[in-house]
Amino acid sequence: MTRRLARGEQVVVATHNEGKLREIAALIAPCGLSAVSAGALGLPEPEETEVTFAGNSRLKAELAARASGLPALADDSGFSLATLGGAPGVLSARWAGPGRDFAVAMQRVHDAIGEAEDRRAWFTCALCLAWPDGERATYVGRVEGSVTWPPRGRHGFGYDPIFVPAGETETYGEMQPGRKEAASHRTRAMAQLFKARLPYPLKEDRQ
Repeated sequence: MTRRLARGEQVVVATHNEGKLREIAALIAPCGLSAVSAGALGLPEPEETEVTFAGNSRLKAELAARASGLPALADDSGFSLATLGGAPGVLSARWAGPGRDFAVAMQRVHDAIGEAEDRRAWFTCALCLAWPDGERATYVGRVEGSVTWPPRGRHGFGYDPIFVPAGETETYGEMQPGRKEAASHRTRAMAQLFKARLPYPLKEDRQ
């Protein structure tokens, strides 16, 4: 039997990234779920040693669930470029250096791709939902687009100012948060989680 999240339940979001916490908290709020960050609970930030997004999200979710005694939701996401063979990928945060300066990371991307004609890029998000007893499930979302330079916009976080989703002219950094969240890689992964793990439909799904 598939384990479900109950309305009113508190979920630990296994992140110390405030931008990521805000996005996830906004996505789960309509479900009647509340979010508390691993950082707010004083939980350690584990080293991301896995080679896939799914592996890293599982590692973080399981640690947070065991340490807090609550269901935990972990996101591992990243920015990939076709001309770099999928890099930076799972190393997206590390490209920002120890200070997590994404201006540095975006400049590194720009320097690495140079004048390459292939501008294809994508964001991937793996969400793992874990319980303290070890049960878990992982859901993956992806959004295709292209890389642009120079960075544009002050919204979002990470690589958002240099990513233009397919069919759009604005970068994620230029889009208002609600517009980005409507079809982001994180939203797509979350939609799968909601379908599988909520015991009730969201309002927009009710007839």
